[in-house]
Amino acid sequence: MLPDALELEDCAETETRLGEGPVWDGVREVLWFVDILDQTVLSWDPAAAHLRRYPMPDLVTSIGLTSDERLLVSLRKTVCFFTPATGVFEHLATPEGEDVPNRLNDGKVGPDGAFWVGSMHATRPTRPTGALFRISPDGDCRRVIADIHVSNGLAWSPDNRTMYHADSRATFIKAWDFDPCTGNIANGRILATPTLEEGLPDGAAVDTDGNYWSAGVTAGCIHIFDPEGRRLRTLAAPMEAPTMPCFGGADGRTLFITGLTREGDGRTARGRLMSCRVNASGVPVARFGCPL
Repeated sequence: MLPDALELEDCAETETRLGEGPVWDGVREVLWFVDILDQTVLSWDPAAAHLRRYPMPDLVTSIGLTSDERLLVSLRKTVCFFTPATGVFEHLATPEGEDVPNRLNDGKVGPDGAFWVGSMHATRPTRPTGALFRISPDGDCRRVIADIHVSNGLAWSPDNRTMYHADSRATFIKAWDFDPCTGNIANGRILATPTLEEGLPDGAAVDTDGNYWSAGVTAGCIHIFDPEGRRLRTLAAPMEAPTMPCFGGADGRTLFITGLTREGDGRTARGRLMSCRVNASGVPVARFGCPL
């Protein structure tokens, strides 16, 4: 049964300028996420109530888990391995050159074991110069979708046969047929078209019933869509700009939500990391090079 409300509480006394990319690490039992503008990777240990920060050399936009102690991180232009214990970086791929007016954005490891990461036009107003890329463990990088304003909303269905992807500024969420063996996609179709007033689609997660949870970043809410695109719930979040939901905890029933800080009308609406227990569980996220 889906929740009728979210009883979210702050995880830590910290403000995120542009919090994004939460992913639950079941081995370390921590939540990894990023503050893009603060150029920081963060880990939150719920059991110890401990927040740790790892400074990055540039904007950092998303995180992927690996089979060892390293993380995958997407920086402004590059995707690298990062070892938290030593601070060492190892370059993996550069999807786009410096001559392209984009930066990387939302990224996740897919059920095919590849790292999927999208780009976005780096200035406002955005133009459709972005793309979605698939990066394999050998570093091979291919463009899968082009002509995107702001690539976002990556998630996969419980059977690994559907990929979800959003464009936050073209204001649509699409579903694609997905081959978990090859990473090939086909038959893209519109799942939903949330408006600015309803909440433009930002980051997302999928529950084990196949429902797509999408952060409505401009309306302070989380939308839940079923696999046919029917909106099942719109749940208010106690921050103005939630950016991405993520299921975690030992049983996958803790919902974490990142947020961004918004300033205007003489006031500041703080972005932060929040969480609550929900009566839904999340689809496990793959590790790089380890297909589900």
